[in-house]
Amino acid sequence: MNKLELIGREKELFTQDIDNYEKELKEIVSSSSFLVIGGAGSIGQAVVKEIFKRSPLKLHVVDISENNLVEVVRDLRSSYGYIDGDFQTFALDIGSIEYDAFIESDGKYDYVLNLSALKHVRSEKDPYTLMRMINVNVFNTEKTLQQSIDKGVKKYFCVSTDKAANPVNMMGASKRIMEMFLMRKSKDIKISTARFANVAFSDGSLLHGFDQRIKKKQPIVAPNDIKRYFVIPKESGELCLMSCIFGENRDIFFPKLSEKLDLISFADIAIKYLKELGYEAYLCKDEDEARRLTETLPQQGKWPCLFSASDTTGEKDYEEFFTSKEVLDMVRFESLGVIKNELNFDSEKLDFFTKRIQGFKENKEWTKDEIVDLFFTMIPDFGHKETGKYLDSKM
Repeated sequence: MNKLELIGREKELFTQDIDNYEKELKEIVSSSSFLVIGGAGSIGQAVVKEIFKRSPLKLHVVDISENNLVEVVRDLRSSYGYIDGDFQTFALDIGSIEYDAFIESDGKYDYVLNLSALKHVRSEKDPYTLMRMINVNVFNTEKTLQQSIDKGVKKYFCVSTDKAANPVNMMGASKRIMEMFLMRKSKDIKISTARFANVAFSDGSLLHGFDQRIKKKQPIVAPNDIKRYFVIPKESGELCLMSCIFGENRDIFFPKLSEKLDLISFADIAIKYLKELGYEAYLCKDEDEARRLTETLPQQGKWPCLFSASDTTGEKDYEEFFTSKEVLDMVRFESLGVIKNELNFDSEKLDFFTKRIQGFKENKEWTKDEIVDLFFTMIPDFGHKETGKYLDSKM
């Protein structure tokens, strides 16, 4: 199935930039050592493949998911075979003592790429998952960043999100706060990051859910009023590697995508997806009808779909990769834009955030409202709106 066509594009986004820099990329990667944290997720796997195929001296991949790491190895062996360099995977939680011991035993890398994240807007529905999101997105980043500084790492790359630009949900805001912590550490280590669009058919995404619904003979459900930018997994890997290798200190890379050409609704993708499988989308009036018709419609070459307006907390009406206050370089690359940042942070505010979260954890008691208020302190123009409804309350 052609993922590019499903998201409304005919050609890959970064081909020209990769071609222009391929010689330099190969020279740098083949003479360098890499640690990829969160390397078994959808974006992480794409990044690992981009590094592996350029024969690094050392490539260590860490992820909490043992099963996904197995797939990383199987995929690499099946696609590229073997490299002379030191390639190993480690099933570790980066917040753990075991991970600290792993770093202490060696930790010598030229580049550390952190792809670990809680990325779902639905993770803000309860105060406990929300706190884990803060731990993973902010404090694990801070921790691995300090370890990189202590071990003399040349460059630290971390994934942000388009949702960090003028955030309206807690996930995007957590990544915006992460960017603030990165800024402070950029005094001591070279850092770059990337904000990018939805990765088509990445694990846990709505589009990945389409695959699951078909396999389980269940209805396809999608919002019809929300348009999003998409990149394919390979493009996500290329974007991260380009930012890691060529980003200057504090640079944030993002894809140049056209509002006219590249925005597409989830419902439109669902229709294209079903057509690719030989089905016509049949619009149902409610959940009950959609569930019922899965018994009969597929035999008629149709698939029950429920397309409706989005009314859940944290959904942004539109997507943006940068704000009006940020300085851009739109010239250096063909399809990559770069946000240029001067050193600017409020250490007092960052320390306040850290102490407040530590206090919650020590007491083992906090509410979502308390965390929301803290986020508003960090981001005064935070656009969070509570609707009282979350994605888990819908089919």
